[in-house]
Amino acid sequence: MSKVTPISGFPEFLPSDRIVEQQFLDTIRETFELHGFASVETRAVEPVERLSNQGEDADKEIYGVRRLAAAADDEGPGLGLHFDLTVPFARYVLEHAGKLTFPFRRYQIQKVWRGERPQEGRYREFTQADIDVVDSGELPNHYEVELALVIAEALSKLPVPEFVIKVNNRKIPEGFYRGLGLDDVTTVLRIVDKIDKIGPDKVVERLVEAGATDKQARLAVQLADISSTDTSFVEKVRALGVEHETLDEGLEQLSQVMSAAAEHAPGLLMADLRIARGLDYYTGAVYEIYLIGQESFGSVGGGGRYDALASDGKTTYPGVGISIGVSRLVHRLVSLGLVKGSRKTPTAVLVALNNEEERNDAMRTAAALRARGIPTEVAPAAAKFGKQIKFADRRGIPFVWFSTDSGPEVKDIRSGEQVPADPAAWTPPAHDVRPSIETLEENS
Repeated sequence: MSKVTPISGFPEFLPSDRIVEQQFLDTIRETFELHGFASVETRAVEPVERLSNQGEDADKEIYGVRRLAAAADDEGPGLGLHFDLTVPFARYVLEHAGKLTFPFRRYQIQKVWRGERPQEGRYREFTQADIDVVDSGELPNHYEVELALVIAEALSKLPVPEFVIKVNNRKIPEGFYRGLGLDDVTTVLRIVDKIDKIGPDKVVERLVEAGATDKQARLAVQLADISSTDTSFVEKVRALGVEHETLDEGLEQLSQVMSAAAEHAPGLLMADLRIARGLDYYTGAVYEIYLIGQESFGSVGGGGRYDALASDGKTTYPGVGISIGVSRLVHRLVSLGLVKGSRKTPTAVLVALNNEEERNDAMRTAAALRARGIPTEVAPAAAKFGKQIKFADRRGIPFVWFSTDSGPEVKDIRSGEQVPADPAAWTPPAHDVRPSIETLEENS
């Protein structure tokens, strides 16, 4: 048998950390449903031509899927694993439009795959949690605020550090670049989007190499340097002296978002004009979520508005969505020791065995406890009680159930307290029924 080695970029949690991830997912799902978002799940694969040409080097990152026995040309253009959840959702809307009620509010929590170089926080397989609102024909701008507020509510319920949602509008850089005379907007956006990685001087250099003048390149960098937590970004952009109708439209739309956010969630959103998002289908608002003080790690979520991604030639279904990078976020917090599961198993009670002849009685006791919602398992073997208690302790199981001469008793192995108990009535404290997430403060 060959040696088992990990495959980089495909993370796997140990049980206690998986408990953290599951509770994150449960909280996110419950919050999305509180706001009326319906759950959908799309297939893992899409035709390659639908996935490709979306920007951010997507063509290079798509995992192709075909039968091992198939010849190269047997299956047409081929299938690819989806690299995000927005592109397959747009296809889903087109395919099921006649059965959906618009505006359609959906959430989707699934795995996605990207064939990029693995590094901290970047994986080849990971879980995303998305919410989107899609309408038929036109989509009001107020959803661009609402979705940010929903995401913020979900994150605020989780044990995550302070965060900020940075927002821009794609029309601002597009109109600004066109006002400068730079018509290859896509190229300029992709170069400027690397400003945090390579710095402003290198961005200027690359823009000049791509055909911009030094003045045009420096103004593009100055635009990317503008940010504010209110609408003052408008004056800063105007001060650069560039005019274009698309720029005007973008400034107006982002001002509406920032004004509404200031009323409903002061300080939550920051207008940051260097936020671009690498995917080409975004046409309006774009978002990036950062942990404050850990910006160098990169965003832990993002999204934006897309007006033309879903269209059948007759009807266009514009949408806006934001995603939480659940795997990226949880792995970061776990690796820093900021969170951990309170135990390695859901089990709250271990039913101990005096001998193997009592296993049937122990199974009946466990069934009675489970019937009342108490996670319970029977000891794997009738070992010495000390060994059975150690088994429970190693997995974080707080209670051990014993059958004694005077009747059933339950022991809290943390405090050592042991009391008589009836399996039809006894219940542990509420916080012990299910495992929980312990934070750094609780661990220290």
